[in-house]
Amino acid sequence: MKSELSTTIMERIRDVPDYPQPGVLFKDITPLLGDPVAFAAVVDELAGLHDVDKIVGIEARGFILGAPVAYRTGAGFVPVRKKGKLPAPTLAESYELEYGTATVEVHHDAFTPGDRVLIVDDVLATGGTAAATVELVRRAGGEVVCFAVLMELAFLKGRERLTGVEIRSLVIV
Repeated sequence: MKSELSTTIMERIRDVPDYPQPGVLFKDITPLLGDPVAFAAVVDELAGLHDVDKIVGIEARGFILGAPVAYRTGAGFVPVRKKGKLPAPTLAESYELEYGTATVEVHHDAFTPGDRVLIVDDVLATGGTAAATVELVRRAGGEVVCFAVLMELAFLKGRERLTGVEIRSLVIV
């Protein structure tokens, strides 16, 4: 049974075929972000998941969702960025994704040991970025309490790469 929020989300996500390369069906969330009522509902839902110390947003669309969730919860915000984009010393983790490879980084001092962390992103696909981010948070001293996404592409089985991590998806397709 679909919730009202999941229906709202699905109505405001646009499919873009063959982006960023042929064969990939990109899920464009910009129509959702442009709807202030829908965007606020998503932020409120994500903010209500757990009592945490830090919200991690994964570059780049995870920043768009994670920052207002951090504000709403009164938690700190920590960006996980592509390699070479953070100014201070970092920890790095490389991974495979559905159309190549990449490396993400976090500042080595982003967390106080034992910080409770909610990781936020837009889409869970193959799980490479998610698993790399979970590993980075743990290596930096944080405790991942949940990985939360706007949309999970279940057919790509990314959830299987996050064994032992609570996953919350507002929509599963």
